[in-house]
This record gives sequence, structure tokens and C-alpha cells, in this order.
Amino acid sequence: MAEGTQQDPAQTGTHSAVRRDWTRAEVQALFALPFNDLLFRAHSLHRANFEPNAVQLSTLLSIKTGACPEDCAYCPQSARFDTGLKAEALLPLEEVKRAAAEAKANGATRFCMGAAWRSPKDRDLEKVAAMVREVKALGLESCVTLGMLKPHQAEQLADAGLDYYNHNLDTSPEYYGEIISTRTYEDRLDTLENVRAAGVKVCCGGIVGMGESDGDRAELLRTLANLPQQPESVPINELVPVAGTPLGETAKLDPFEFVRTIAVARILMPRSYVRLSAGRTEMSDEMQALCFFAGANSIFYGERLLTTGNPQNDRDRALFERLGVKPETRVTTEVAVSCGT
Repeated sequence: MAEGTQQDPAQTGTHSAVRRDWTRAEVQALFALPFNDLLFRAHSLHRANFEPNAVQLSTLLSIKTGACPEDCAYCPQSARFDTGLKAEALLPLEEVKRAAAEAKANGATRFCMGAAWRSPKDRDLEKVAAMVREVKALGLESCVTLGMLKPHQAEQLADAGLDYYNHNLDTSPEYYGEIISTRTYEDRLDTLENVRAAGVKVCCGGIVGMGESDGDRAELLRTLANLPQQPESVPINELVPVAGTPLGETAKLDPFEFVRTIAVARILMPRSYVRLSAGRTEMSDEMQALCFFAGANSIFYGERLLTTGNPQNDRDRALFERLGVKPETRVTTEVAVSCGT
């Protein structure tokens, strides 16, 4: 390139080098690409970094449901909203072990456990640590999402052998206040820092279709990509509107915009697993196929997520068969990138 010549922002992200200095203009230019050009670029990067016809399977279990004091506008587990959800206490260890064994028998390689807490109490954390140890004993990767963590709590989970901690940013810093008021964006970033410092890998993404703008989706992904270390797993959720929540009547996002979000996530975070997460129940097989082509290579597998439905295993197997896609059978060793749910 000649001295003094500026590169077209839309032409960035064409190789697998990991960057953490993306500008707003560059990311918005990627979103603005013609659909076919964007998918070609994303798929080329995906193919350069991953087996193109393999998908990692994770299973998610709610180990403590409902009665959360937070006011996340999308969440049926908030005690502030009347969604008809029955609160349940922390599950017994034996029940979690049975669920994890069933997930492994069905082909999952990672078992994720979610508890509806603002942040866990130390007395509860030891029970979760015991669950992590049992999941690991089965030969599965372990992941938990428990809310905000203090440094010593992250270290306790690391000592139990935890592989991943999920803590989503949800949306852009600018739109965040429209969705949540009971914890700040900085609170979320602090938890990610505590998890990293403890040596646990990060699963961090967001939710689209909450009424945010195109620019907000771009800023969410830019924030994730520009973290000091990119998340090893990036779950991209489509809002599942739940009656009784403030977002219960939100209009559905254009499917092509969702696919664009997957593609841009792949370009910005070329070595991260990009998980096609909540919302798959309402996605056609054709839409999911486009997402896989655009760079999604992980899904939640099973009949339920935390409180909402998920495509049944048989439907996923049939779709994989039609597409020639194979589930990953090994426990993944995702690259911890310092130089990407």
C-alpha cells in the first residue's frame, strides 16, 4: 500500500490474524457489505481457522431457577416481572450428575450450568464447585454462569477445574441502560477480568433483537473483539420474547440481520467459537444453515435452555445430516488468544 493511502475499512478482516483495535467505522463497514460479500469473507476466515463442517455441542442446565433480583428486561427469571415462572432452589448434586451424564450420552462435549443469582454467596459457590468437579469427572468441559464474581470466587471455581465462565455483555455500552439498571457495564467487565485473572476461559456474547440499532449490534461485537483477550466462546442469542417481561412484545429481528451479526462476529473474532444460542426454536433450517456458513460452529443442544425451549435433539441431528455437518466428538481445546458464550 502506498504511503499515505488509507485502507478501506470494509476490506479489513480478510485474514486470520487476531486484532483488538477495531474502530467503529471498520465494524459498521463490515455490517454494510453486500450480504454475499460479507458471508464469503466470514466463511473464508472460518474455513481458515476451523473444520468447516464440525459443530461443537453444549448442553445447558438451570441449576437454580428464578427469583433473581436483577431487572434485565429480557429475562423471565427476574423477581420484578410476572412471567408465571416458578422459582426453584439449587438442584441437588446427584440430579446435576444425572443431567450431565445424559448430555454426554446425547453427544454434548460441554455441560453448562446456570444459576439465577446477582452474584453467588460463598456457601453456594462450594456446592457449584462440587458440581464442576463431577462434570469434569465425566470427561466433559464445564461452564457456569452465576452472575458477578469476586476475585476469590473466580479462583475457587478455577481450583475446582472450571473450564469456562459465561458472563454476557448483552448489548452495546450505549444501549445497555435501556435493558438493565441493576448492574453496570463496568460490573460485567470487572467479572470478566476476575475470571481471566483466575485462569478460566471466557464465554461472552450478547443478545440481539432487543430493539437496539444496527450501530448497537456493531458496538457490542466491537467491544467483545477489543477486550484484552478475546472470548474463547461467543454466544449470539436472538431475543426470545417472554410475556410479562418489558421486551415481551418486541418485534422479531430481520433474519438476515441476525446472520450478518454472526458473520461479523466471525470476522472480528476469527479464532473464537461462535455459538448459535437462544432463539433457535424460531429459526428455520435454512436460517440456521446460513448461520453455520457465516461462521457459527457451536450450539446449545437439548430440549431446553435455562427457561425457554430449544430445538429437540432429533431435529438437530436431522439438520446436521442434511447439511453434512458432524458434531465435534472431542473435548475442544479452544485457543486462548492474547495476540478468540
